[in-house]
Amino acid sequence: MVYGDGDGKLFLGFTGAVDVIAHELTHGVTQYAVPGGLVYEDQSGALNESISDVFGSIVKQWTLKQNVEQADWLVGAGIMAPSVGKALRSMADPGNQKLTWSGDDQPKTMAGYVENGDVHTNSGIPNHAFYAAAIALKGNSWDKAGPIWYKALSLLTANATFADMAKATAQAAALLYGADSAEQHAVQAAWKVVGVE
Repeated sequence: MVYGDGDGKLFLGFTGAVDVIAHELTHGVTQYAVPGGLVYEDQSGALNESISDVFGSIVKQWTLKQNVEQADWLVGAGIMAPSVGKALRSMADPGNQKLTWSGDDQPKTMAGYVENGDVHTNSGIPNHAFYAAAIALKGNSWDKAGPIWYKALSLLTANATFADMAKATAQAAALLYGADSAEQHAVQAAWKVVGVE
């Protein structure tokens, strides 16, 4: 896999952030964990990008030994040239250019969804759902939220929508922790935060 060393103007070396490395590797996991992979357009494409951000963020938090409260929830911090910005995206506050860079146009909720929009843009919505679930579940993102999201991959289809992912994560939480469990309720509430039910 080639990551590139950036142009020195917008990007620095792409291996300067462990979450970016894990993000790219997760695309390979998603291709095989989701039956048929996820079609790389529309909501299924945005889910593909989000899933990579989710597991990239989990790897970053694990590497830094951070719980969900300690994490900065920034994706790609360290690969942007200092004059450009701090990170590619924020899972805690998608589209907040003060935390990221001037090109961050991600919506946080379905109210800002861009029909036929770029997969990197619309991935802010499921990114924020994962963030909300992880914060509600507390502790380490790899303990409960991560396994729920991973289990959900096998429950998706190639053209999955955000609503399908919400259903799959709720189902995964029920399979892992029990129907009507606190974990399932936390996941369902997280998707409501971003306007997906």
